[in-house]
Amino acid sequence: MLFDLINGRLTFESAIATILAVLLIIFLVLPFHEWAHAFVGYKLGDVSVKYRKRLTLNPIEHIDPLGALCLLLFGFGWAKPVPIDSRYFKKPKRDMALVALAGP
Repeated sequence: MLFDLINGRLTFESAIATILAVLLIIFLVLPFHEWAHAFVGYKLGDVSVKYRKRLTLNPIEHIDPLGALCLLLFGFGWAKPVPIDSRYFKKPKRDMALVALAGP
């Protein structure tokens, strides 16, 4: 991403558009993705996500600084995964699958 700008493969305008898109991903898309995991886990019975403050759209709770930096520099990155406690679920295997499918 940013290395393409340094190497001259991106114009300045393209770099600005790319950086804005990455910031949108970091501050909106990744928090929503992780919130979706937490929300489904909570609805299926896992109350620990609420106490861990992960049932929020606040980006600060979901952003992994190294993952965000890698996304900006290399074009791939990650957020903090939401810890799910399957002991609260009635059907742990099925419910964990539902939580996993909730993210995308």
